[in-house]
Amino acid sequence: MDWWWALLLIFGGLMLLIATGLPIAFGFLGIILVGTFLFWGGQKQVMLLSLTMFSTLASYTLLPVAMFILMGEVIFESGIGFTVIDALDKWVGRMRARLSLLAVASGAGLAALSGTAMGTVGLLGSALVPEMERRGYKKPMTLGPVLGSCGLAMMIPPSAIGVILAYIAQISVAKVLIGGIIPGLMMAILYAGYIIIRCRLQPSLAPAYEAPPTPLSDKVRSFIRDILPFGFIVFMVTGTILMGIATPSEASATGALGCFILAAAYRKLSWGVLERILWGTIRIVGMVLLIIMASVAFGQMLAFSGASRGLINLAMGAPVTPVVLVIAMFIILIFLGMFMDDLAIIMITVPIFFPIILAFGFNPVWFAILMLLSLEMASTTPPYGVVLFVMKGVAPPDTTMGDIYKSAIPFLLCDVVAVALMIAFPIIPVWLGDLMLG
Repeated sequence: MDWWWALLLIFGGLMLLIATGLPIAFGFLGIILVGTFLFWGGQKQVMLLSLTMFSTLASYTLLPVAMFILMGEVIFESGIGFTVIDALDKWVGRMRARLSLLAVASGAGLAALSGTAMGTVGLLGSALVPEMERRGYKKPMTLGPVLGSCGLAMMIPPSAIGVILAYIAQISVAKVLIGGIIPGLMMAILYAGYIIIRCRLQPSLAPAYEAPPTPLSDKVRSFIRDILPFGFIVFMVTGTILMGIATPSEASATGALGCFILAAAYRKLSWGVLERILWGTIRIVGMVLLIIMASVAFGQMLAFSGASRGLINLAMGAPVTPVVLVIAMFIILIFLGMFMDDLAIIMITVPIFFPIILAFGFNPVWFAILMLLSLEMASTTPPYGVVLFVMKGVAPPDTTMGDIYKSAIPFLLCDVVAVALMIAFPIIPVWLGDLMLG
């Protein structure tokens, strides 16, 4: 069978199963079983593949996924995330659009603690958006900053989705995690710059109001009591990886322990909260591990069928430059993200895209971080980005989907600028990872 017929059968069958409402992981498993019979042949090969799938889950490299998800559950279920927001509020000052800038700062701060985009938009959307509207802020300055900043959770470690992407692509987890720091901070700066410039041009979007001044002593006290402990957790995860003191698995475990200690210190850790944290973590981690298992087997099946090699040869012979192919992949990721969740996109595209990237000699860590940025954009891209619907659920009742779409677009354009910078200067996402010790 020609490779393109095999590819058509695989993806046609997969789309058909997904369209029936079957969970994505089970859809992949069904296609894998049928494909293994067709392209590899026989029950013995199916048994061999099943052993490979289960051995995939025994990898020590996957431990950060569970630990980062656990960190996010502790932050959001205990409510200690509000402590960060309150502390940052005292330091933002009395400048115009301070609450919009606070949303960006809080999004970056929570990203460095939890790595959960939907949890971040839920927390910031319910905590800040009603207050901004009460102060007279218009929709573009209430919804947009929250939508933009929540995506930083995919870029700034701890990022569970970054660990999954690196593991499936078989590249350094540590370099992908550390490499997302500079692009994430760059995106936050672009968001803040856009907010400041637009509010100067259109002051009515964020009316000035009298905020009570905060004495310096209160700021210092808040920094020591509320920001410094969270900063220590960030160091325990990101700093120890960067300095070569700990592996991502070790750093994620210490970060999770630190979140529990912090929640207990703030007296937010009751038995009820602990139960919600553990059950939420078990439910999410179980789903994620099943998807990872299916994804690894899916990549092997593509190799058995000859589809991977056929796609590489097709890409190598295409009459376009390699950068154009990268941009085309980026656009495909954005398009898929309008209809599918991040894990499903990773499952489908990583076994196809990364062999092509390696064949052209691109740095796979650079492309992985570019892919994370595309997934972040896809989650807020109209009309079906999943974060848009989370925002609709927590926004004030008079908020329409049209308001949310229009508010998201300027921040997506800021993301496009970040993409252009990363393509023009490939050193941006890999420089910090190359400085890692150990």
